[in-house]
Order: sequence, then C-alpha cells, then structure tokens
Amino acid sequence: MIVNPSITPPSTLQDLIGADLAAQLDRLDLLSRKVFAGKLQGERRSRRRGRSVEFDDYREYAAGDDLRFIDWNVLARLDRFFVKVFQEEEDLALHVVIDASTSMHAGTPAKLLTAARIATALGYIGLVNNNRVLMTAFGSGRRARLEPLRGRRNVPRITRFIIDSVLAPSAATPGVEPADEFTAAMRGVAADPGGKGVLVVLSDYLIPPGPSTAPGEAGYAAGLRLLAGATMGAARGGGPGAGGGGLDLYAVQVLAPTELDPGLETRSGAGGEQGVIVGDLRLQDAETGRFADVTVTPALLKQYRATMKRYVEECGAFCKARGVHHLMTTSDAPVDRFIAGALRRAGALR
Repeated sequence: MIVNPSITPPSTLQDLIGADLAAQLDRLDLLSRKVFAGKLQGERRSRRRGRSVEFDDYREYAAGDDLRFIDWNVLARLDRFFVKVFQEEEDLALHVVIDASTSMHAGTPAKLLTAARIATALGYIGLVNNNRVLMTAFGSGRRARLEPLRGRRNVPRITRFIIDSVLAPSAATPGVEPADEFTAAMRGVAADPGGKGVLVVLSDYLIPPGPSTAPGEAGYAAGLRLLAGATMGAARGGGPGAGGGGLDLYAVQVLAPTELDPGLETRSGAGGEQGVIVGDLRLQDAETGRFADVTVTPALLKQYRATMKRYVEECGAFCKARGVHHLMTTSDAPVDRFIAGALRRAGALR
C-alpha cells in the first residue's frame, strides 16, 4: 500500500461534498437510539415530559407539582386536580473524530480525503438541524479540536477546520507509537466528549500493537475500550471518565482497496503503470519509519487477503462486544452512498 506523498487539499465546501450531496444532506438528520437530556435546550423532541411551550398531555396532580400548571377548567368539570404536561426538548451533540495520521494518506483517493468528506457531510447534517457539532483531529504527533458549534452559519467553520487541521500536510513523528497516539487521543475524547449524542471515529484502524498494548490485542483496542467504557460508566452512574455516557458510538473503518487486495497495487514506470507489485521489496512503515524486507509472491498475497479479512472481522467483533457500531468503507466508495446507505441503516441518521 503506497502512501501518497501529498494530498491536493480541497479549498471549499464545494470541493468536499458538492452541491448535489449537500442537497441530499439537507433531507437527513441525526438519530440516536438513546433518549437523554442535553446541556442546552435544543430542537430535538424527547419522549421525556417537561416544561417546554408545547402541550403534550395531562396527568393527575401529585404533591410538589407546580400549581401554575394545574388546569382549572378540568378541575371545574371533574372536580379533580390535573396538571398540564409539556413536551420537553433535548439537545443532541455530534462529535466527529478524524484520524489524520500518515497511514491515512494511502489509497486513491486517499483514505484521509474520504474520511474528511464523510466528516464534513456529518458536520453539515448536524449544523443544518441545529445540533451541537464538534470535531477532533489527531495523528502524526498533532491534535486539534473544534469546539461545539451550532447552526447552518457555522458550516464554513467546520469546512475550514477540515481543510486546515485534517488535510494539512503531515509527516511521521519519530518515536511516537501509533497505538499509544490512538489511545491518548481516545482518552481525551472519552474524558470530554462534548455532550451526549452521536460519536463517530473515522480511522483505518490499521494500528500495530505498541509496547504498552496488552498481549494478543490490536493497537486500537485500548482506545476503543476507553470510549466504550466511558459510555458504560456514565450509564451506570459513576466513575472517572464517565462523561461519555449516552453516546452512540460508531467506529468507521476507511480502507484503501489495495489494502484489502495488494494485488491491485501498481507503480509508475517509464511505460506508465507497471502491473502488480511483486518480487523482492524493501518496505518502510510510513508512521514508525521501520523497514521490512519481504518477497511478495502469489501465495503471500493470498495469505495477506485472508489475514486482512480476518483483521476487519475481528475489529467488528471487538466493537460489537462493547456496544460500538462498526462500519467499513473503502476510500473509492461514493460518500453519498455511505452516508445515506450504511450510516442510515446503522441508525445514525434518519
């Protein structure tokens, strides 16, 4: 899997999602399977009963109820006290986390560019529906966070964040283990997820185990466990890092087609594209800088495909066991189909 040395960055919202996709996104909204109250009063209707301006139902008066909500007309007719119940509104937050590490530059188009387009589309949906939207980017020794925004007028701000903080050129950072960097980023998100709602983490999840990784686990395990644990901790009412409770978690794995099948890889030569990459090769890890000498044969390619398939399946099983939705897409797949198809079927959108 050859990493593109640079990505030609989009410069406008049109470059990222285009007018046609934006028109489709205008018809979508975020959806959470969980019902919860947010930090601010929003426009999302809750099944909980509260004291907003929209009447919902009556219930019998109970000691301690506010006398202002007694319906005196009903009292006159039935000689019983009833109070008015109003539909409470709740706030829903969307937090999009983008892995901008060097490995995300692989693929045509690059995985990072596809992840950036998905992130922009989700942010657009959240803002036009007046949800709170925040974003975090991490990778290659950097981390950036866009604090919560609300309203369509802030679409240019998330666009600028994607362009400047996600798609900006990056290079490997010597001495930084990808697994440790991923875990640290997820720890920060779990400690302050920015509210209750939907959390989407976009990454290739091709994270090798590091020195601190538990034996037999993938490099993503500790980070995803932190996010899932934060959700469970808050749901049970306690513990440090419990701020993530009430989050629907989505692990979106973006892979290049050549990562699933290296036999599709080509390299440029004097006569143009030169078939598949086979033979004796010296490969360098784009993130750690470590080298590996390999001899690529048809048998090795077959073994790799089976191993990669198993890796993706194990990532999905790890997520499912912890209540995290796992979705996989390729960097060349149409973003509109993934948004309106896979994410909608998974329950993130309606």
